[in-house]
Amino acid sequence: MRIAFDIDGVLADFAGAYRGIAQRLRPRGPATGILALSEAGLSAGPMSSRLERRIWREIQSTENFWATLGPLEPDAVAGIHERAVQHRWETFFVTQRPATRGDTVQRQTQGWLVAQGFPLPAVIAHRNSRGKLAAALELDFLVDDTVEHCVDVLDLSSARPILVCRKEDPVAETNAKRLGIATCRNVSEALNVIAPGDASRSLARLVGRRAPRAGTAP
Repeated sequence: MRIAFDIDGVLADFAGAYRGIAQRLRPRGPATGILALSEAGLSAGPMSSRLERRIWREIQSTENFWATLGPLEPDAVAGIHERAVQHRWETFFVTQRPATRGDTVQRQTQGWLVAQGFPLPAVIAHRNSRGKLAAALELDFLVDDTVEHCVDVLDLSSARPILVCRKEDPVAETNAKRLGIATCRNVSEALNVIAPGDASRSLARLVGRRAPRAGTAP
């Protein structure tokens, strides 16, 4: 089994960090609506483009910013490692984070994952299609918090996307299920979606290897 996990919105709390920076840079004004964020951590409300540019400048000027984020689920990364060892998964962590001061995005993300309980993580920082990446890595599953990424994976690869939708969103969840995209509330649920697939695929591969050739005795 080959499985990839997105970082921000799935494992790391980028939205919380983004919100904190926005609050520092705009200390006055109503809190409701102005700092609303989507699950992907992007601004969604009447936040000005000028403020957004200031937030991103601060992020990119902060040394090793990506190593400072908190986890969305304290034991999620360690849980992925435990399942990966148990089921012999080939595990990848994928991200489209922009560069900041300090180490490369890859090294910052690797250090963060190690601190969260996953030794020797394979981190892929990429800029283009998540679906093309899933195809190139020959993934079986990809866990992501963005509907667009999941649809891209569904269209351009044979991987099965799993959408982490932490807050109830009937429209997004209904559309995802209609397309055959599994949905869950957290990483623990995503792992439970993956594990049965791992068992059935492993059995199928075992049966395929043991199947006798035509004309030979079993």
